[in-house]
Amino acid sequence: MTENTPRTGDHEPQQHPYGAWSGYPAPPTHRPQDPVTTPSGITVWPGGGGAGHGHPAGPAAVPTPPGGGHRKRRVPRSALLIAAVAAVSALVGGGTAALVTDAAEKPDAATTTTTVVGATSSKTGGVAAVAAAVSPSIVEISATSGSGQSTGSGVIITSGGEIITNNHVISGADTIKVTFSDGSKKSATVVGTDRSKDLALIKVSGASGLRPATLGDSSGVRVGDQVVAIGSPEGLTGTVTSGIVSALDRDVTVSTDESQGQQAPGGGRGQWPFEFGGGQYNGDVGSSTTTYKAIQTDASLNPGNSGGALINMKGQIIGINSAMYSSASDQNSSSAGSIGLGFSIPINTVKADLDNLRAGGGGGDSNA
Repeated sequence: MTENTPRTGDHEPQQHPYGAWSGYPAPPTHRPQDPVTTPSGITVWPGGGGAGHGHPAGPAAVPTPPGGGHRKRRVPRSALLIAAVAAVSALVGGGTAALVTDAAEKPDAATTTTTVVGATSSKTGGVAAVAAAVSPSIVEISATSGSGQSTGSGVIITSGGEIITNNHVISGADTIKVTFSDGSKKSATVVGTDRSKDLALIKVSGASGLRPATLGDSSGVRVGDQVVAIGSPEGLTGTVTSGIVSALDRDVTVSTDESQGQQAPGGGRGQWPFEFGGGQYNGDVGSSTTTYKAIQTDASLNPGNSGGALINMKGQIIGINSAMYSSASDQNSSSAGSIGLGFSIPINTVKADLDNLRAGGGGGDSNA
């Protein structure tokens, strides 16, 4: 009878000469790295990808010799994926927090203060810095003739005493007095006028060492830009107001008649008449007029601001204030106040006309 009883060891794994057990995969060439347990309690085995690591993929592939106890439980691939996502999320979360903290510590570029040309105080930007830097370059002008007196403003453009103002401020004047920001006064004479642009150049006698204003570039002005106006409304020398540029290239019509800028003797200050948008404001402009393209602003302008400065936040002159709308029903009343509708001659127009003004002017009328 044939003996069918298997001999002991026939079906047991046999150890290979190099140490492996038959019936199991060959052991790794090096000891696998220790597993890592995440804060959520999931164990992650390094090298789970298998390829290129020199040992089988996953912890379940590590062999257990016979009689060496139970085999290690294979960790589901879904658990490994969850653990990996958790670890990456923790890293990303930390990075995001760092980015938020870093951004919070950096100043907002949009709120950075613009440095003012000629600033002399610790405040290098803002309305206060603009006012401090430019006010010494703005003057009050009183023009007197046989028919009355007008009060306006002017902008010093040279240290020797050249001052830009509106033609209607000084037109027909017999005497011109200039009051500086420090309260001192000097006489001035007319150098040249251009009625077609409502501009005039006067010069103070015996002046030197004056602080000239910095002339900017009105071609770069945009609607919404913040601006500052400095002048002498109602004879209040050196009054500062602020606002924005409301519009550009507005057609403004003013009188070129020398008598239009004067008032009856004895009293109030100039209400400069002008036409805009088909309406006529502050009186009758008469039959002799000129029209120019103006910057519109809501910075408060009142009688006496004519000839003063419209300034950007760098402290540069971008316009010469020339007309403002009054809502008063009595157009001869000096109590009429600003309602935020004023106009300025662009400074590029002024710069282009300087040579003509220095030569005596001679700009003619432009009848509307």
